[in-house]
Amino acid sequence: MINSNFIKMKRALLLLTVLGLFLLTVGAQNKLTADTTKTKLLWLGEKVTGQHTGTINLKSGWLTWQDNKIISGEFNIDMASLKETENNGQLMGHLKSDDFFGVVKYPEAKLVLTGSTPFDKGSGVVSGTLTIKDSTNPIEFKATMQKKDDGTWFFANITVDRTKYNIRYGSGSFFDNLGDKTIYDEFRLKVNLLVK
Repeated sequence: MINSNFIKMKRALLLLTVLGLFLLTVGAQNKLTADTTKTKLLWLGEKVTGQHTGTINLKSGWLTWQDNKIISGEFNIDMASLKETENNGQLMGHLKSDDFFGVVKYPEAKLVLTGSTPFDKGSGVVSGTLTIKDSTNPIEFKATMQKKDDGTWFFANITVDRTKYNIRYGSGSFFDNLGDKTIYDEFRLKVNLLVK
């Protein structure tokens, strides 16, 4: 009698242990860290008379992944690493000045992720906040995901309205009679992010 109850209790405990491990595995959050050496951030800014392109470096970043969704994340962007494709020194000096990004006072921008829709067909909509200078605003963008040998890649094109971050230099929304000196309010950031 005692042996029979003992065996039943052992089986029940074993079953509960296996079930608990299964639930932990299914529902577990994976924290994935950004590979800053392979991640690429490309920017595009446009004006009436043309456009400028360049790169900027990701300083650090991570995201948590669960049930085929992004749960949270944080990415720090090194504003001092801002470069322009044609290596125009005058332009770079201006972009780093207080007229634009003020990189001496604000050396980092931050993207905080608060969640996403499921990436069931390889793409999802990501939500979060973006901080540039001393302003933080909500942001939402579509991203695609690919799992490769070197990790998981996320690709996105993020459109940012710079005037929401008190970057109003040359903006036709705030200044009249700029003519061909007008710089468009929105710039684009193309993200190729590798996490492991």
